[in-house]
Amino acid sequence: MFVALLPLLWQSLAASMASFLHQRSAWRLLPLLAGLLFAQGRRRTVTSWLRAGGLQDDFAGHYYFLGSLGRRHTLPAAILLRHALQLLPADGPLVFALDDTPTKRYGRKVQGAGVHRNPSPGPADAPYLYGHVWVTLSLLVTHPLWGPIALPLRALLYVRQKDLPRVPARYRWAFRTKLELAGDLLSWAAGMACFSGRRQEIVVDGAYAKKPFLRQAAQAGVVVISRLRRDAGLRSLPRPRRSGQRGRPAIYGSAAIRLTLRAGQGRGWQTVRVRQYREDRDKRLKSFEATWRPASGRIRVVLVQEGHSWLAYFSTDPAMTAEQVLTRAADRMAIEQTFHDLKEVEGLGQAQVRDIWSNVGVTELTLWQHTLVELWAWDQPKEALCDRSGSPWDDPERRPSHADRRKALQRRCLEQEYQRRCQEQTLLPEMQQFVKQLLQRVA
Repeated sequence: MFVALLPLLWQSLAASMASFLHQRSAWRLLPLLAGLLFAQGRRRTVTSWLRAGGLQDDFAGHYYFLGSLGRRHTLPAAILLRHALQLLPADGPLVFALDDTPTKRYGRKVQGAGVHRNPSPGPADAPYLYGHVWVTLSLLVTHPLWGPIALPLRALLYVRQKDLPRVPARYRWAFRTKLELAGDLLSWAAGMACFSGRRQEIVVDGAYAKKPFLRQAAQAGVVVISRLRRDAGLRSLPRPRRSGQRGRPAIYGSAAIRLTLRAGQGRGWQTVRVRQYREDRDKRLKSFEATWRPASGRIRVVLVQEGHSWLAYFSTDPAMTAEQVLTRAADRMAIEQTFHDLKEVEGLGQAQVRDIWSNVGVTELTLWQHTLVELWAWDQPKEALCDRSGSPWDDPERRPSHADRRKALQRRCLEQEYQRRCQEQTLLPEMQQFVKQLLQRVA
């Protein structure tokens, strides 16, 4: 597969990203992206990438390159982040999303794999799975038509301490908790985006709303929005200092706050209009300030009524409004959709490599592929991304999925190559129609 088929955006970005890799093998990045884009089959393994990219004659070199990419993926990801930041308004905050996701693997020789909790058991109701767990960082952007989209940038592999003996000692792989991995990703994103001078926020799952991560976010100057446990040990605000009072100002109040009692009280609830899931919704909520030791001070607490129960959210910036907190919490669901697309559309977890650094390189390449497809489709009209005329049972107003955008990019590449080869030839209308239908079926 010739790399000239790929859009100019891909070629320029891949050249910038490859400039930070070893120059003897940096040229392999773009052909692998082309192979990953056009890979076919029920399981998109690395061998299917090589076949689609026409790289069979040098397959060993590309396998070694994946391991090298896994070790040096930080700077290429920074180039991708800086380009993605151009999609955001110049005065808007930078919002990141962070969560972990497992990928199933098979075979005892797959380095770094172990038994982990299964977040989606499915019909088999299996509580555990064997494979890898990736702590993933994404940039949340809001498309003017399609709403919030999560652009994955980096993923760090979590290896349980009991699985470390199966990792070769020459790799010097150290055990780190998910909170430590999340803190590393947060610090990296804050350092890469500090040049913009814009406010930085990160939306995380409730499992990461703990003291180590919150302290690291405070040091990096990043606002955290997340779910709050119902039994969180909240305290009231400290009393104002009296005139002439000596000593350090109090950080925490003396009265305990119980969320269950606050939610059960009838007073204080109000109905506000909140932007969630690309539409305005009426939410019944209660908002107040409190102090919380894991956050080292004041937070904004938002209680929202959902059905027959209530949920609690918080922000480490007490100046945020309740509407902003709920909107950010709803936008976090975009990363869950991204995890689905990475596994079902891009084939994350299907590469079939054993080396631990090769697994990291394959995962990073798959994440970048997803982001590059979204960047290419950002300015494309809806008619160019999907045509639902052949599916009258489908909703014509439904936004194009990631699979639609990926197929549209495949068609665009094949159409441009077809036009290039037929510049000096004139085909009959019947043949042109046949080629058009063929492209629709191939991609």
